[in-house]
Amino acid sequence: MELLSLSLRQVEFAVAVARHGGMSAAAQALHISQPALSVAIGQLEARLGEALFLRRPGGRLQPSPFGHRWLIEAEAGLGQMRRLADPAALKSYPLRLAVFEDIAASCLAALLAVAATEAPALRLDTRPMGFEALLSALRDGTVDLALTWDLGLETDIDRRLVARVPPHAVLAEAHHLAARPGLFLRDLVDEPLILTDQGLSVGHMRGLFSSAGLAPRIGHRTASLDLMRSFAANGFGVGLSYTNPAPRQSQDGRPLVTRPILDAGTEALVLARLASATVPPAEGALVGILPRILTACGFSDKLPPL
Repeated sequence: MELLSLSLRQVEFAVAVARHGGMSAAAQALHISQPALSVAIGQLEARLGEALFLRRPGGRLQPSPFGHRWLIEAEAGLGQMRRLADPAALKSYPLRLAVFEDIAASCLAALLAVAATEAPALRLDTRPMGFEALLSALRDGTVDLALTWDLGLETDIDRRLVARVPPHAVLAEAHHLAARPGLFLRDLVDEPLILTDQGLSVGHMRGLFSSAGLAPRIGHRTASLDLMRSFAANGFGVGLSYTNPAPRQSQDGRPLVTRPILDAGTEALVLARLASATVPPAEGALVGILPRILTACGFSDKLPPL
């Protein structure tokens, strides 16, 4: 049987009959005549090939065994249709937030904890992703917003600035540059650099040196931030990253230090959304708690003096 052979009105009629216990009361509530309602229910049962109601003396109708199961599904289906017809109801769904994977590792748990206590109405469905997956998710509508670096975002993506962060050098504790409070690009040009091979990251880091007329030496390209930090902590070179996790040791337990690069500018950390999409109502609540969380997680633009 084709779905369109059932009308929404017929489903509403059947649910009303079950709710009111009879044709007369249901017809009165629906503002139609009882004969018209009886005809509609008869047509529906004919199309289903099953009786929805047991006709008993006294006029009160009881759902048949089949009707009982069908009416449960019908009630749920009508509820879904009402939500589809009500934009306000649809906006009550959780905010689907993509978070760039390195940022997620540093601050996502803190964001969820603060949201639960300080903004309980802000319901978040969070999804850590790489650059390419995140951009695709924005464009195909599977996420509402993305917390990410402003890298590779084109004109079809709107951005809302939430922080500006300088790049950091990641060094073994015993590295000869570790004693300085901040570094310059020229300090790193002869060092073997360790870059995370994440989408646009390598090209962007190279560009920082090129803009200063310097040619960096790439020693290693790693698949993740954690691996880059491990390589740096074990003395294989100097890592570069905007994300600056709080722990001062690598995952294999080696001590490390991070130092801001003072002449490389800052990179924008943004909330991104598809420009053609409606601004999610929950965006304001998210922006209200993000800056403090990001600062606590090390995403700060505060630099030591030059």
